[in-house]
Amino acid sequence: MERWGTETVGVWDGAVLDGAGAAGDLVGAAFSVGVEWVVLPVARLGADFFALRTGVAGEIVQKCANYRLRLLVVGDISAHTAASGALRDFVREANRGRHVWFADTAADAVARLGGTPSRRPGGKAGAAAPGDD
Repeated sequence: MERWGTETVGVWDGAVLDGAGAAGDLVGAAFSVGVEWVVLPVARLGADFFALRTGVAGEIVQKCANYRLRLLVVGDISAHTAASGALRDFVREANRGRHVWFADTAADAVARLGGTPSRRPGGKAGAAAPGDD
């Protein structure tokens, strides 16, 4: 758990999330440590996340929303948005809102959240969700 600006975030590295089951595990871990934002590196998201017709992105976003967690995807997705107008529109609309954001870099994410990253007392940066290596 870390503080980025005024927000409490959990950055989850690890294996690729492959759908609702993995999303449920991730959300459970995030909810249990009390973060406001779930930060996912793009490397955690498989190709199905970026193909909106599969519903994987919707499942992950909905799981976060159900538990009042906000989602921040960090990394370059320009190849995916160039290939899909629907994804490009989804990202643009998400970035206008307050619950799901996409940022090219961690620095962009921190700036968007209004500050610099720092560990919370007793917190652990980069906490892994259950089943992560």
